[in-house]
Amino acid sequence: MTFVVVMAAAVAGYASDESHTSSRASGRSSFGKSGESGQDPQDQDPAATAPADDGNAYTPRRTEQNARVGVVFEKNDSGDHFCTASVVQSPGRNMLITAAHCAFDAEAGSTVDDLVFAPDYRDGDEPTGLWKVKKVILDDRWVKSQDEDLDVAFLILDKKDGKDIQDVLGGNTLGIDRGFDNEVKITGYPTSRDTPISCQNRTTKYSDTQMRIQCTDFEGGTSGSPWLADYDPKSHTGTVIGVLGGHEGGGDQDDVSYAAYFDDDIAALYRRAQDDD
Repeated sequence: MTFVVVMAAAVAGYASDESHTSSRASGRSSFGKSGESGQDPQDQDPAATAPADDGNAYTPRRTEQNARVGVVFEKNDSGDHFCTASVVQSPGRNMLITAAHCAFDAEAGSTVDDLVFAPDYRDGDEPTGLWKVKKVILDDRWVKSQDEDLDVAFLILDKKDGKDIQDVLGGNTLGIDRGFDNEVKITGYPTSRDTPISCQNRTTKYSDTQMRIQCTDFEGGTSGSPWLADYDPKSHTGTVIGVLGGHEGGGDQDDVSYAAYFDDDIAALYRRAQDDD
């Protein structure tokens, strides 16, 4: 079975290829790949007409597609960004998807209620500003046991200046039961730098409930990064079939990452999130 939610979206003013930007070191320690400091990735400058080598991270240009991915901070942007999130389409037009462990305080046993999102963040520049998260939607079984197969969260945003984020940036669709072998692009923000990295490669099956991918330099801060398949330049949308997280919080090696498989449980969580959007 395949479940895909489709809505039209478009964003103007972004380039269509990828190139080199600079990096800066900082650090934050947390669970899985949320905010752990490490080595700066090696930037690349792939040709505009061809992707980087499969599995190698590079620094992407600002594009319509990349603009929907951004950093997650607590309270405001004065501290370190520690996770990644992206805009996913919803009837309320104000929804993000990320890893559950990015939005849950296991010690307190509650959601983190002071998150903010900065899409397309680069070296302190926030083209559309900070967006406040007003509600975190998690599976109750994640709350009780941090089940790695349910390491997915939907974040509902407040409007900003009277606008919904999907009206400003568009949004990607959500793909359920897409199988374990897919060509995807992953874009995320290591805490050790203030520009994103991207990588293209094929996913593989790690278990009946987990996907695996080899992509270099996806260190702490990249938890929640969308695994985007089937990007259509005409409709300006792709399909998110996973987010970096799941097994070992996304993995304990920078060059190997995991994602919980999007099955009926994630579809049910998405429907529940729509009720609050």
